[in-house]
Amino acid sequence: MRMRIRRLLTWRRALAACATLCLLLIAAFTVMYLVIDIPRANEQAKAQSNVYLFADGTRLARTGEVNRESVPLNRVPENVRRAFVAAENKDFYSDSGVSLSGTARGVFSTVTGGGKQGGSTITQQYVKNYYLSQEQTVTRKVKELFISLKVDRHNSKDDILAGYLNTSYYGRLAYGVQAAARSYYDKEVEDLTVEEGAYLAALLQAPSQYDWAVASPADKRNAKARWGYVLDNMVGEGWLDADDRPEMRFPVPLDPKASAELAGQAGYLVDAARRELIAAGVGEQELAGGGWRITLNIEPKRQQALREAVAAGLGASRPVPRSDTPKEPRRPEKDPDRQVGAASVDPRSGRIVALYGGDDYLRHYLNNATRADYQAGPTFAPVVLAARMEAGEGRGAVDAGAIRRTAKRLGMTADRAGFAAPRATSLGLMGASPLEMAGVHATLANDGEKVTPSIVKSARRGDRTVELPDATGERVIGSAAAKFAHAAVSGKGPAGASGWPDGSVPPLSETVDVGVGRGASGHTDDRKAEWFIGSTPDLVTSIGLFGESARTGKQIPLEHTGDDPTALIWSAYMATSAPEPVARNGS
Repeated sequence: MRMRIRRLLTWRRALAACATLCLLLIAAFTVMYLVIDIPRANEQAKAQSNVYLFADGTRLARTGEVNRESVPLNRVPENVRRAFVAAENKDFYSDSGVSLSGTARGVFSTVTGGGKQGGSTITQQYVKNYYLSQEQTVTRKVKELFISLKVDRHNSKDDILAGYLNTSYYGRLAYGVQAAARSYYDKEVEDLTVEEGAYLAALLQAPSQYDWAVASPADKRNAKARWGYVLDNMVGEGWLDADDRPEMRFPVPLDPKASAELAGQAGYLVDAARRELIAAGVGEQELAGGGWRITLNIEPKRQQALREAVAAGLGASRPVPRSDTPKEPRRPEKDPDRQVGAASVDPRSGRIVALYGGDDYLRHYLNNATRADYQAGPTFAPVVLAARMEAGEGRGAVDAGAIRRTAKRLGMTADRAGFAAPRATSLGLMGASPLEMAGVHATLANDGEKVTPSIVKSARRGDRTVELPDATGERVIGSAAAKFAHAAVSGKGPAGASGWPDGSVPPLSETVDVGVGRGASGHTDDRKAEWFIGSTPDLVTSIGLFGESARTGKQIPLEHTGDDPTALIWSAYMATSAPEPVARNGS
């Protein structure tokens, strides 16, 4: 009997505690709802310029010509409006303006440092854009919840949707659906098709990643999948005829029109810096809002040396046309069907000291240094060697899974489709960028301790300073394996310059010695790219020469490349490259 009474009292206490807790939560919710008012529009609507500096403090570029134009909702075609609702919040017209589960996930992610979490309603996103800020804090998320409840009560759904469409950030410094329509399709918003509207709606999830002009192959697949998701949701909601859906084709957007500030190499450097800051947790809209002072690790002298070396290497690789005036011989012409990307990294610090993205950002928007759509080819051979050493197989066979895991530890994106192709790891069929391969080889040169190349030295706005991840980290492969694999690049290791005797490792076909370091080069299996990896104690430099049709933009085989242009580029770069002085104060 006593045990029953005790259990009864225990249950009563538990119920009382639960009831008390519920009452306290309701009271707290009520108080916060009464206390938190709808504020005025935020100051971020007044965008400023961002200033980008070289490592020595000299100015690289200033950006911030914000493209912003608000339009009434009746100018946005109904099927385009529905595309945004289908993408972000199918229950928009019937919900209370908030998603408690989505907000809870966001708060938990912020508290635990898990990064951004989706799940916000259109109303919450509008409130964040128009009234609050993009910072990821618990306070901001709580305010967003209560303000959204009030906005949903006081404003019509059409007013909220119009505000959302006009305040959202679409990339390319475009705020609002009208600016996005002009930036991506050179149209007025009322002329957008449902397919184009679905792409703009898909963009909001990741504007920089899904911008077709610069997206990696994987990001293009994700953007298309998101676009299809939007249209499929429209079919599910009865907003799009199911018979029309199979006939719809992805509407490839136009290339962007860049600011003259970004001409030459500046645009590629700014692009790489922006992507690194976004990956570090700076919101795209927050960065586009301006007011940032961003210092890069790029050293002006080395950057100039790399640019001039590319010009010299490409000129030397092409026959000089016969001149009609012998006294003034004509200069070598650059083949328009060739693109070069290069990255030069300090393996001890992880700093990117020079980066070549293309001839001119205003004419070739895609950054050749960060594009990953060409095969890695011979640059992948040392990864295979490292995997064999790690597996203790020596010259024997090692399975593709082990090689893929080693590649991932070294910094490659090992989930690309190229890894699944037959003989992928023996021929280097996976896509890779010059910057990515510079990081892989820098890790090998750094005795197996991870190097994640970094272009941003510091970034601050007002009293806020971005906390950047370390460019160097813990050991990811054994020292012996790293030394063994790195020796393949020097031309002096067990693999020499010709790979394994059985031919299972793609050859690094030629070694070059310019007195200050050595490197190795070779072409890919499809002959669409030639690579060179050069190494000195201070620098690892990755150079890719890519066949790309100037007319269609498609990959084409390289022809008549001459005397190994990538080796000539590296040789010229190393002959003139030297360390820069320490940055001035205030950079």
